[in-house]
Amino acid sequence: MTDSEDDDSAHVAADDSGLGLARGTVELVSHDPSWHDAYEREVERLRPRLGPHVVGFEHVGSTAVPGLAAKPIVDVLVLVAHLDETDEVARVLTDAGYEERPNDAVPDRRFFARGPSSCRTHYLSVTERGSDCHRDQVSFRDALRADPDLAAEYERQKRALAEAHADEREAYTDAKSAFVQSVLDDCDSD
Repeated sequence: MTDSEDDDSAHVAADDSGLGLARGTVELVSHDPSWHDAYEREVERLRPRLGPHVVGFEHVGSTAVPGLAAKPIVDVLVLVAHLDETDEVARVLTDAGYEERPNDAVPDRRFFARGPSSCRTHYLSVTERGSDCHRDQVSFRDALRADPDLAAEYERQKRALAEAHADEREAYTDAKSAFVQSVLDDCDSD
């Protein structure tokens, strides 16, 4: 590990200490406005490393929706021109402390996690600009941001599911999928 990587780890520990959740578990916490700052810091850290390989970044997931309770893990979308040309992006992300995780449920992305399995702090999806993954994540985030009642209903469902599936992240995620899909269907019909 290089000195700069050591500095990056300390930076996250010092600035993003409210982030982190053990892999496979579900715990929701009240929205923390510093989640946006944690996203911005991560983009600032990654942008110079990824350079021309990336065409954009998006803060997605529940931490990107003001007021919405969430798992304390920041979701980052890294947008690329061509997903089949991301081996260098994957190498850079690995060097920056990310672990690539297979994700068969989402065919148009490469998925990475940051932090030890006992304390994941960031999830990062590499996908093509305009892909289904990109459109769906941004559309869902924007729908929740635009409609406080919809966000409140999503939070109610998430809290009930988190209680029922505290140690079963996959079951929690699967149980949310019908709600998410209904919101995306409404977005598509607009």
